[in-house]
Amino acid sequence: MNLPNVSYLQRRSQLETYFDRTAMEAWARLTSDAPVSGIRATVRAGRDEMRRTLLSWLPTDLRGRRVLDAGCGTGALSVELARRGARVLAIDLSPRLIQLAAERLPHDIGYGHIDFAVGDLLDPSLGRFDHVVSMDSLIHYDTTDLVRTLADLLERTATSLVFTFAPRTPLLGLMHAVGRLFPRSDRAPMIEPVDEASLRARLAGQHELSRWQVGRTQRVARGFYISQAMELARR
Repeated sequence: MNLPNVSYLQRRSQLETYFDRTAMEAWARLTSDAPVSGIRATVRAGRDEMRRTLLSWLPTDLRGRRVLDAGCGTGALSVELARRGARVLAIDLSPRLIQLAAERLPHDIGYGHIDFAVGDLLDPSLGRFDHVVSMDSLIHYDTTDLVRTLADLLERTATSLVFTFAPRTPLLGLMHAVGRLFPRSDRAPMIEPVDEASLRARLAGQHELSRWQVGRTQRVARGFYISQAMELARR
């Protein structure tokens, strides 16, 4: 396993603070059925579509399979994986998000199907998995940290890893530039736009990833939600 570099550790700390303190109430509302503003409604719709996309790339029967929901947030994806029979480890940096995920666990999903954990998704003590899913939890890392993170996750993955990244588009580029104008104390953790061609080239150039290939990709754009899914499958 590669040791996380300084930029990864710094961003991880920012994310933990942001989601556990600054944005908890807004995030809890966004991921519920509560009314939200028009802008946040597009984000909610985009996230719902992306969740369906990632799930469609995984087997409908996951009985006996161990799946990591890396950056599980409030647990919506974990619940759907468990309903397919998976043994899910749902991990997030934020203790408050994990608490909310456990509180929202439907009655038809027992705790035996989902284990919630607070921690770093790169922790090797988490063990090995048949599949790894990471929805919108890696969008805050630049290409270098993203590739390093994927390589570390794939060391412990048997079959496939499906994840999302922030595609480099004019809108995301503008949002990225404007965000840097705000005082540091007022900033949310910045989304890092990634060029798909560069990402593919970096992945292909990693010797330790020679047994893996890029499979399906799909972009979801709903108003203020722009994210791209990618599948890495064992050759």
